[in-house]
Amino acid sequence: MVGRRALVVTVSTRTASGAWEDRSGPVLRDGLAAIADLALEVDGPQVVADGEPVEVALRAAVAAGYALVITTGGTGLTPTDRTPEATAAVIDKQAPGIAEAIRAYGIAGGVPSAMLSRGIAGLAGTTLIVNLPGSTGGVRDGLAVLATVLEHALAQAPGSDHGPGDPGDRG
Repeated sequence: MVGRRALVVTVSTRTASGAWEDRSGPVLRDGLAAIADLALEVDGPQVVADGEPVEVALRAAVAAGYALVITTGGTGLTPTDRTPEATAAVIDKQAPGIAEAIRAYGIAGGVPSAMLSRGIAGLAGTTLIVNLPGSTGGVRDGLAVLATVLEHALAQAPGSDHGPGDPGDRG
């Protein structure tokens, strides 16, 4: 379906201040745009500082009608990593399998630290929000997982029924 919009949000206080270059946001934007089946218009990366600015950006994206918002960064264990908490304050319904699959993919790919990502995923109204790690490798792993399920998730989010031939139909 053409016309669906996605937003990439890079979460990094250092990048938002201009002290650090955003490396993961452009990788995420370009990788998301390259998933041909989705036909998404991808905006961003929008760079925000850790903490409350994340929640503000997510709420604005939901209000703007984005079908998908993917964040990169702020999912680790440091005291300033608060992207999951900001996301939890915005979403109505969690989709834990998405975040679990992303972590499992990274671990299976030989990155044990993938288990330290606290990223979550869920719906805010009809907007799917997914948190990815701030590394370019974590973004690539996340995209590999998301490419297999996003079309189905984005079709379901606004209330589409399942029918014969849907990926989830085992008939």
